[in-house]
Amino acid sequence: MKLTSSPRLNYLLGEMGIFAPYQVLEHLPRRYDSFYYADRETLHHLPDKGRAVLLGRVVGVPKTLRFAKLSNTTFLFRDQYGDDYKVVAWNRPYLGKMLQADAEFTISASYDAKRHEMNLLSLKKGKIPPEEALVPIYTLPADYPDYAFQKLVQKSFELEKGKIYEHVPAAFRQKYRLPKREEALRNCHFPKSLEDIRQGQRLLKYEEALMFSLKSQIIRKKNKQVIARGKGEIDFAKVDSFIAKLPYSLTNSQKKAIQEALQDMASDTLMYRLLQGDVGTGKTLVAAILLYANYLRGSQGALMAPTESLARQHYENLKKIFEGTKVQIVLLTGKMDALEKKFSAIDLADGTADIAVGTHALFSRPISFSKLGLAIVDEQHKFGVNQRTLLAQKGDHADVLLMSATPIPRTLSMTIYGDLDVSTLTEFPNSRRTVKTVIIRPTAAGVLKSVDASLSGGHRVYVVAPQIEIGESKSSSVKEVYDHYEKLYPGKVALLHGKMNVDEKEAALAAFRTGLCPILVSTSVIEVGIDVPEANLILVYDPSHFALSSLHQLRGRIGRDGSKSLCLLLYEGNDPDDLDKLRVLENSDDGFHIAEEDLRRRGPGELSGVRQSGLPSFAFVNLVNDFRMFECARDDASYMLEHPEQAGFASLIKLAQAESEGAALK
Repeated sequence: MKLTSSPRLNYLLGEMGIFAPYQVLEHLPRRYDSFYYADRETLHHLPDKGRAVLLGRVVGVPKTLRFAKLSNTTFLFRDQYGDDYKVVAWNRPYLGKMLQADAEFTISASYDAKRHEMNLLSLKKGKIPPEEALVPIYTLPADYPDYAFQKLVQKSFELEKGKIYEHVPAAFRQKYRLPKREEALRNCHFPKSLEDIRQGQRLLKYEEALMFSLKSQIIRKKNKQVIARGKGEIDFAKVDSFIAKLPYSLTNSQKKAIQEALQDMASDTLMYRLLQGDVGTGKTLVAAILLYANYLRGSQGALMAPTESLARQHYENLKKIFEGTKVQIVLLTGKMDALEKKFSAIDLADGTADIAVGTHALFSRPISFSKLGLAIVDEQHKFGVNQRTLLAQKGDHADVLLMSATPIPRTLSMTIYGDLDVSTLTEFPNSRRTVKTVIIRPTAAGVLKSVDASLSGGHRVYVVAPQIEIGESKSSSVKEVYDHYEKLYPGKVALLHGKMNVDEKEAALAAFRTGLCPILVSTSVIEVGIDVPEANLILVYDPSHFALSSLHQLRGRIGRDGSKSLCLLLYEGNDPDDLDKLRVLENSDDGFHIAEEDLRRRGPGELSGVRQSGLPSFAFVNLVNDFRMFECARDDASYMLEHPEQAGFASLIKLAQAESEGAALK
């Protein structure tokens, strides 16, 4: 169905994944511009960068100055209370002809306290009635205007009238006094008050939380019903002996996590557990001990990592940990030499190899295991559910351990990971790393002084930029940043990004690890698992483009040898929201707190590109701010599954079951 008469707009809608009227209605505004007029008291006490809406008239003649590609229009604006304000508008030269002195205008402006003037944000002719004061702003392509999309929304309501399906059972709508779905959507698209938006979002948030909870509980129930056939017995005495011979002591939380997982592995049912912990809390060592326990019961283990470099790093670490044992380890990645891959595959198929470490190549069709008993997935959020399932299905219902370095407080993890058992590492094996974080401008003298100090002390320096190519956006690119540092430190800089081939990546990392090139300029590919103990400084360009959890992961690359380290967030903007976000990292190194703040600040569906943080994506609900609603939805989902015969329950349960197919291990 063609949604508009414009091929161009239809194409743009298709790029957004919108092909039908109901999808138009479910593409909600990301925010609302408020045109409620500020009272006089508020205007007289506006903070710097504070936004206000004024009603009034232009006094005198606007003046426009031009500088190269820029223009600056200034005018005096007298508001409805008789107060005058100097207003500045950048790059809007047409305003000089538009602003007649006798006409009434509504302006939205940001206050510049230093210059004591208002920076124009938007302007509308005439007075805005209260019922039209909330203007929806959508996430749209640059050449698709909001007003055009809102016309399409109105048309879609007409086409969908009487067809909008009610997902939430009537009993729950009545219980929580929720509006019907059509009313909720209309309130969000065409609000006449802030209360309209709140009521509309209540229904959509609860609906999403209820469906998520239903699917999680259905998947969990299916997984718990699977009987793992042919599990061998674990020799716990030998596991204890192996742990005793390790060159380092386990923390109490590591011991507890190991005990919880071993109990799962010894049971008749399938283990499906998440091991979460902050950067550096020792998840890999826990995984190694579980792989050894699995080896003792006569089964093979697999450890899957999202990148080639992390897989190779795990391979080398496990070889050291299992040195002196009879455990045979093979590496299997997609970029390996064909003959190497062939030998690894043969060893897995005939049972010669006890543990396979690799990337997604582990679950490719040609690879078979003699007896896979334990599948471990590191940085689990980097893989889709189907990919994790394919790996687990390489064995006859293998136990599964998922690992994540994005720790979530227990109350939240019960909701986010409702289909999993969760073990959490809360302690650091040796001592907590000392990493100071500072927000600083890229041009500040302290940046290069810090680099020089690090290099003179024999340390390593990470330099991170959000994109590869110059010109993709206004953000810094690794290529231009690399050129900058190569001029300053010739022959000492290596480059790393996702478009390089495996040999180039390995060469860059090797040069960095050995100190041949003590500066590594990279994209966020180093966020996961790169371990270079000598690194004590990281510079992050345009840090506002990364999620808090990603920045915390990047910061986790330094100070791994216990030395004092420094993370510089190179930010040259003045956006109060960005600064407030970055100050979270300045003030805290607690991964649990940072992950919670990440969730609190995340916008709907904000999980793609450089903002990826590894947590579940929701279109409407915010896990932190709406947590109480999630708890209610979780309890309601349990009640529905216990009483499927009640009115309206069966159809929603059936839908949740259909959507959860493939997510449970079969």
